[in-house]
Amino acid sequence: MKKLLNTLYVTDENAYLSLDGETIVCKSEGREPLRLPFANLESIVCFSYLGCSPALMGKCSETGVGLAFFTPQGRFLARVSGSVQGNVYTRVQQLAVFDGRRTELVQNTIAAKLVNTRCLLERVLRDYPDFPSRDRVSAVSEMLKSQAEEVLSQTDMEILRGIEGNCAKQYFAIFGSLIRNPNEIFRTFGRSKHPPLDAVNAVLSFLYAMLTNDIASALESVGLDSYIGFFHTLRSGRPSLACDLVEELRHIAERMTLTLINLRQLDEKDFSVQISGAIYLNDDGRKKVLKAWQERKREAFTHPYLKQKIVYGLLPFVQSNLLAKFVRGEIREYPPFLAR
Repeated sequence: MKKLLNTLYVTDENAYLSLDGETIVCKSEGREPLRLPFANLESIVCFSYLGCSPALMGKCSETGVGLAFFTPQGRFLARVSGSVQGNVYTRVQQLAVFDGRRTELVQNTIAAKLVNTRCLLERVLRDYPDFPSRDRVSAVSEMLKSQAEEVLSQTDMEILRGIEGNCAKQYFAIFGSLIRNPNEIFRTFGRSKHPPLDAVNAVLSFLYAMLTNDIASALESVGLDSYIGFFHTLRSGRPSLACDLVEELRHIAERMTLTLINLRQLDEKDFSVQISGAIYLNDDGRKKVLKAWQERKREAFTHPYLKQKIVYGLLPFVQSNLLAKFVRGEIREYPPFLAR
């Protein structure tokens, strides 16, 4: 089992990271706000345009510490990787398995996504008996249940993508009704991505990006190529396999978004509105979301397939390891994560 260490999130836009022996040094506008032992870290996520020194990048790639760069608004820029983990035979096998069993993998991934999304909706209905939009949410929940069953009987890839897209559209059409915070800034009418056009989508996009980065690092640690997927189309610079695994775990980011907003841990002061109409988390907002994200990653639960207690922070590594075992032929099927 992989030991869960710490992730360093650099949210200061003017910060520059360097290496002093075995210590990470953070400098910003002539100040030195942080010195941290390198050995304490598992990954570094940097929201600064200044970035870090070549020596630190080399140290990260040499020791397997994940290093990813994002814009201050949370858009992924780049990831530093060292020599390829694993061996070339694993990658050849990855291509062969994904090509030969693509339909099965896509069916299970979409079905898991729909089941987990329905689990989130059912939890809301159970926790709030007086929920005002109960009938609408119940209808979408039942639709997700029937479509999850339908997915397993379909083999045409275009039909499968159509089912997934239609379910996502209907789900996000009622997502705004799950928000119980009356603040006008949290009104949303659907999913907007590039860029997010409301505060809810700003939080969702930010958390999706953090989750994708965690999964990409986990995939690389078990020897899989995070850029060669089975569901998302291949595109230069996009970790398609990480995006594939995100589908079954999206509900974690969505549930956290609802929690942060409904418990009023975020307000209008945590967002910045651009002239273009785009809305992003500002520095204070990012810090609040990242703090909650790290706390969530330390929560323990029983993994439905392993039947063992793990923390959420290890979930990307567990699922990546299960996928690697499937690629190598050590298990007959890849078991996607199913929420309970």
